[in-house]
Amino acid sequence: MFRRRTPAWGVPPLAAVVAAVVWAVATASGAELTARTGGGLREVGLVDVVVAGLVVGLLGWAARALLRRTTGDGERTWLVLCGAVLLVSLAGPLGAATQEAAGFLVAEHVAVGATIALGLRREVRRTPRGRGA
Repeated sequence: MFRRRTPAWGVPPLAAVVAAVVWAVATASGAELTARTGGGLREVGLVDVVVAGLVVGLLGWAARALLRRTTGDGERTWLVLCGAVLLVSLAGPLGAATQEAAGFLVAEHVAVGATIALGLRREVRRTPRGRGA
């Protein structure tokens, strides 16, 4: 069976789409995605989640490329880094205005994080240039 793989450059846009889908499900269910900021509340909109998915995806792609250059493989390091970044990012949804919003925002962070971690993980399985056949 032929499986088509997303190239590394396609992971950031895919992460943005995943974020948009989770946002759409949340808003379709009637959830108000609001978070506490400074002295008030801020609505988390579609543009917010799409831009965040793209930016985090691009940063992940850069980090993955750096790990490949410096370690040659770095698969375990990549997954540990992804886990650490995900844990830190989960502090954001803790500031949600409601438990429902917090649940959807946590789901969004996990979905985007998994997309980036797994989408870029397979890049390590290729033989590095100059080594092997």
